[in-house]
Amino acid sequence: MRAVEFREYGDPEVLTLVRAEVPEPGPGQVTIDAAYAGVNFADLKARAEGYRVASLPYRPGLEVSGRIRAVGEGVEGLRAGQEVAALVDSGAYAEVVVAETATVFPLPAGLDLRTAATLPTVLPTAHALLHEVGGLRAGESVLVHGAAGGIGTVAGQLARAAGAGAVYGVVSTTAKAGHALKHGYDEVFTTDTFADDVRRATDGRGVDLVLDPVGGDTLRRGLDVLAVFGRLVSFGNASGAQPWQVGQPELYAQGRAVGGFSVLALAQTAPQALRSLAERAFRRVTDGTVTLPVTAEFPLSEAAEAHRLMGGRTSTGKLLLRVAG
Repeated sequence: MRAVEFREYGDPEVLTLVRAEVPEPGPGQVTIDAAYAGVNFADLKARAEGYRVASLPYRPGLEVSGRIRAVGEGVEGLRAGQEVAALVDSGAYAEVVVAETATVFPLPAGLDLRTAATLPTVLPTAHALLHEVGGLRAGESVLVHGAAGGIGTVAGQLARAAGAGAVYGVVSTTAKAGHALKHGYDEVFTTDTFADDVRRATDGRGVDLVLDPVGGDTLRRGLDVLAVFGRLVSFGNASGAQPWQVGQPELYAQGRAVGGFSVLALAQTAPQALRSLAERAFRRVTDGTVTLPVTAEFPLSEAAEAHRLMGGRTSTGKLLLRVAG
């Protein structure tokens, strides 16, 4: 089979198309004949920085859609030929992918394989940020960083569907604002000025919920624009900044709270909780609440081009690799 790997860290050029043995499923696993693989920022961090890489060579890719090829010992409720989407720890950039059954999701009726590949990381993450962790209530205001990306595109729509009073987005460049405004956002600000923009838009009150994948100074400024009893949820550190602490001085006076979420960590520590979360989240696609546009698609052999596009910070929506065909 064909797969994409890297043997050293670096620019997209280190991604190499290789021939590999077709894997067999172990106990509690299935193998999937991949149709599509999602491209995520975590894949870029793995390639460039070794994020979550245990050893080299390494095969990136966290989400895949396709048909089950074979089932391992003890697997129940899944069968060969079944259409599924899966969240995997790594290895989705391949024609055959091994997945633990706890994070393999049979596709609901009407959900096609191309759309399904956009969902395993993005949709459960956006749902958890707003609801399970963020505790969004009808009428509250939300500020979402990365509003034109995959998670941001979904979060704006979910917040709107939940009855948010105002949905604000933050993007890195004004060129991305139009995409966000089509997917649930009332106003879109840029990273440099968002704090002042939020104060203006809310008459100084601040927002009830901030979702932040950036970290560093952006997270600090997000904490400063929370309303009384506001919550901030951190779900990444794209800035690469050093960790910092928040405590009594920042939180006590106005009853603010800080939470965090990682869909990959949840998959490792509480897979059944992830399954329940994913089922709730996926229903928002099948009932028409959410759409996640695929804005660019590349063949598996051009994975490096997908990484260049995402790394250039000009992409919006979701990027896919087409594996089959």
